[in-house]
This record gives sequence, structure tokens and C-alpha cells, in this order.
Amino acid sequence: MTPGTDEERVFIVGRGEIRGRIDAFYWQPKFHAMDAIFAMLGARVAKLGSIAYGLTNGDHGGVQYTESGIRYLRGQSVTELGLDLEKDTKFIADSEHKRMIRAEVVNGDVLYTIAGSIGNACLVSGVERANINQAIVRIKPGPVVIGQYLCDFLNSNIGKLQSRRIANGGVQLNINFTEVKALKVLLPELDVQEKFVAQLANARHAYKTALNKADELLASIDEYLLSELGVTLPPKSENIIANRIFMVQRKELTGWRFDPLSHSFELWQAIEEAHVPTKKLGLCCHYLKTGFAAGGDMQLFDNSGVVQLRPTNIDTNRELVFGRNVYLDKSVLMDRPDDVVRPGEVIFNNTNSQELVGKTAYMDIDGESFVCSNHMTRIAVIEDELDAEYLTSLLNAYQRLKVFFSLCTNWNNQSGVNVDLLRQLPIPLPSKEKQMVIAGNIRAIRQEAKRLRQTAETELDAAKCRIEAILFGEETA
Repeated sequence: MTPGTDEERVFIVGRGEIRGRIDAFYWQPKFHAMDAIFAMLGARVAKLGSIAYGLTNGDHGGVQYTESGIRYLRGQSVTELGLDLEKDTKFIADSEHKRMIRAEVVNGDVLYTIAGSIGNACLVSGVERANINQAIVRIKPGPVVIGQYLCDFLNSNIGKLQSRRIANGGVQLNINFTEVKALKVLLPELDVQEKFVAQLANARHAYKTALNKADELLASIDEYLLSELGVTLPPKSENIIANRIFMVQRKELTGWRFDPLSHSFELWQAIEEAHVPTKKLGLCCHYLKTGFAAGGDMQLFDNSGVVQLRPTNIDTNRELVFGRNVYLDKSVLMDRPDDVVRPGEVIFNNTNSQELVGKTAYMDIDGESFVCSNHMTRIAVIEDELDAEYLTSLLNAYQRLKVFFSLCTNWNNQSGVNVDLLRQLPIPLPSKEKQMVIAGNIRAIRQEAKRLRQTAETELDAAKCRIEAILFGEETA
């Protein structure tokens, strides 16, 4: 092989080595090396189907959700940190559960995802009984393997490598249920399994503690911002009919929305009572420009070209992320120069689910070109009047306070805020100097939260690598 060759794209496999599948991806060098490790370990390796029983995935038909009843777990419930019962709160009737009783899960079972975010495993706890959808496989550990150890191994680097190898699909990855039984598990004695489980439990606890601190910091931003503006939100009213009836003068409807939802919002009154100057967003900006649609015929599928920013490029922490990208040909930079994102712009998500419309990020990346999809609006502020990072924080506060939830238009399971409505949005405008101080303090909070998250992830990965090295005989305990 020529030095410098990308071995994930160009590699050689002997004809006599190929068994079963013949696609090139399956025989990449990293997978070939994994096979060699398992072969070297020999008798210490067992197939999942030989050390566990009761493997089944959920029903493939539709289900009717109910307000309460039996927990119905979907793929997003299953995380490396455990079963997330807050993220996924779906229920089905007891009769529906009995119809699908083969997929019942109870405490102590192991769940493994085979669709979407594949290869995640967790131990069932905190729920007496539940049922699962087709994206999850239920596994009942046998006497030679501890349930949490099995989860930890499936979540390890070599466990994830196995799941990626057997996955198929384009837009969404899937693992054939029948292949799960063939996953290989390194099987030390039970006392050794217990030791590794305890070590990883300590590492996960430290990780969760750091993430909680980071989340607390990020959650403090809106309160800090509003307090600096002198804005005090009224306490939430009891949800009764009398509190849901209100009046709006006819003159206030001119040029605005007519539906009650958009006029029931109390933030505007709180801003008025704060006596901070306000101005419509459109008067503080050079432009608010929505991106353009790019269908499959315009997209590249080799991870090259220009990233077209989409809602998935703004994460829950309101940072730009690039784990799931859509790429367009670089010619778009010449063909559509006015659509090229500029550093210092504010990127506003104008179309999403109703809860997520309005999530916003600040473009602080220089030296790399981007464009935006029609689900995003680029905002260029008039710098003498409005600080872009201050505006980013304000729009995110509005989003979390459900301003855009109240103002957006709904259609076909999507919601949106158009540019004309965005231009009318009231923006508190303290002095530019105060805006910059607020933005600087929020930036410091975000940087500390990011540092905590990155440190936590690095330390958890290091702990996993140490344990894996001991398991595979590369280090001593």
C-alpha cells in the first residue's frame, strides 16, 4: 500500500479470508483487527446468544398511546448512562401490553438498540414492567454474565465497533435482530466482572456529577440575562378557566397575530415594566435572510463540499455541532454568494417542532464557509446598536420561555416563524456597553460549562479505555 493511503477507503483482503458478507465496508482493517483480537482471546470469548436468553425485539405494528398505564420504551430511552425515563414518557394500556407480552421487560433485563442510535445498551431499573418497540432488543442475562457488565461491554469501544460493522441502511442505521445473538462478548470470571462494573460505575457517577454542574450553569443564563435587564416574570398562574380569559384592545392587533395564544404571553408586559428601551428586531439589523432548500439531487454523500447548516447543527446547548451534516458542492459558494454565512451572524432556527422553533447559535467560526437551509434564518445586526452574542442569548431565552412556541404557525407536524414576524419581535436594548458586558459574562458561563462537559467526557473515555486494556490483557489490574 502507498504510504498515506486512507485505509478505510483503500485496503486489501485475501480472498481466502472472506467469509459470509462480501461488501467492502465489512472487511475494513479496523474490523479485521477486531477479529484478530477475538481470535487471540479464544475461549474467553462467547457469543451473546450462548450466555443470554429471551432475546426479542418489540412489536412492529403501531400502538395507541395512553396518558398512563404500562411504560412503552423507545430507542431514545436507552443510553450508556442508564435507562432515561424522563426523556421518553410514553404509555400503553394494559391490554395492549398483554397483546405484546413477549416483549415485556422487567428490572434486571438488558436493552440494546438496533435502529437509529444503534448499539446502546442499558440495564432496566426504576420501572416494574414495561414494553419495547421494534428499535430495542430485550436480553435476559444468563448465570455466567452480570447484566451491568454485559451493558458495559456492549457500550465499550469494541462493542460499538461490532454494532457498526453489522449495521446497514443509509439515512437511518439498523441492525438485523437475528445478528444480535452473534455479537461477541469477552467473558471473565464473575468476580472480575463485578470489579469492572464497580470501576465504571464510579467513573459514570463522576461524569454525571460534572454534567449536572454544567447543566446548572447553562440553566442560570436566562435568569442572569433577565435580571440584568431588570425583567421580572410574574409567577405562573393556576391553570383554570378564569386565568385563561383575557382582553386585548383591537388597535393592538394591527399588523400582528389574531389568535389568543400569541396574545396571552406575559413576557412583553414584564419587559415594559422593566423600563428598558426596546426596539423591533428588524430595525436593529442589516438583514434577516432565510436559507434555501437543497434536495437530494443537490447533496453530496462523501462528506466533502460545503456544509449546509440545518436544525441538527444546533445542539441542546445552543452550540454549532457537526456530527450530522448535509454537504453541497462547493460551486454553491460562487453561484449563491449572498447565501454564504458570515462570521458574526446569528443563526436562527425558523422551522422545527413547535417546542424547538427559535433555538439560536452564534457563528464564531472563521476560515470555513457555510450556507443555510430554508429552516434557518441568518441575522446580521447593526453593530452600533445591537451585540450579536447578546441577541443570540436573548433569542434563546425567548425560545425557552416559549415565545416562539406562542408565535409560530403550525402545519404538517412542523411549526415556523417567518422573517416578517421575526422583524416585529421586541428586543430590549440597554446600552451597547451593557450588552457587551452581559454577552461576555454569558460567554464565560458557557465556556465553563463546555470545559466541564469536555473534561467529564475525556475522563469517562479514559476510564473505559483503562478497563478495556486490562480486559484484553494490555495492562494489569
